[in-house]
Amino acid sequence: MDISNKDWADVLVQALPYFKQYTGKTVVVKYGGNAMLNEDLKAAVMQDIVLLNTIGVHVVLVHGGGPEINALLEKIGKEPKFINGLRYTDKETMEAVQMVLTGKLNKDIVGLLLRNGGKAVGLSGVDSGLLRAKKIQSQGEDLGFVGEVTEVNPLIVESLLKQGFIPVISTVALGEEGDDNTYNINADTAAAKIAVALKAEKFVQLTNVPGVLRKLDDPTSLIKRIARTAIPSLIATGIISSGMIPKIKCCEEALQGGVPRTHIIDGRVPHSLLIEMFSDRGVGTMIL
Repeated sequence: MDISNKDWADVLVQALPYFKQYTGKTVVVKYGGNAMLNEDLKAAVMQDIVLLNTIGVHVVLVHGGGPEINALLEKIGKEPKFINGLRYTDKETMEAVQMVLTGKLNKDIVGLLLRNGGKAVGLSGVDSGLLRAKKIQSQGEDLGFVGEVTEVNPLIVESLLKQGFIPVISTVALGEEGDDNTYNINADTAAAKIAVALKAEKFVQLTNVPGVLRKLDDPTSLIKRIARTAIPSLIATGIISSGMIPKIKCCEEALQGGVPRTHIIDGRVPHSLLIEMFSDRGVGTMIL
């Protein structure tokens, strides 16, 4: 499709106020889902992040890797096990988690960013004590080495941002003082806590859905904006349900921690991050 020079100019002029708004500010992006599996979408996300970094937006990329962990477990003949939607993580599974998240995936993402012209550094929650966690249970069920973040020490991330780097963070964490274990952490919740610690301007979750829908089977029923105070009633009426609840809870935690805007956007839409950041069209749900 041909776009006239005037249309190109209009796009840039409309984006300019957003450039000014976010230059020098920190944006934390939780990266996962289809955007992490589809090669074309993966390339688009990397391009978006490098562009943001180039114009002076401080981007922190926090990633999961559930499908890749499952694939490795299957290769070694170990069946993935979930309890109340959370991965049961015994010692062998924890080793697989670390291999996939802090090894292969983290470095793959860093490599993609570098090949797209970005400056990126891979980290895990273990590096410089970035994340500390305690063991959790789910409804009384033991989950093994699964933890929740109790402390974020953002010094290493802040230092990298000041030098113009893009920190890429995998979510494994050290135990608290006196606990020598390493824990598997839910990437959504870790990203929310990192956003709070960094005093981020935005917290964005890339997902496999358009956002919060009034009707699950109707993409046109997207709710574009939700006030934090409306969340309890939307959960009570079932509009926010199932897997969307923990994502909304992460947004809620980030808002309560001082992050002004949080977003759940469709990672299946190419360049959805740029559209959300630099236009008034939006591609998901803003919780504010």
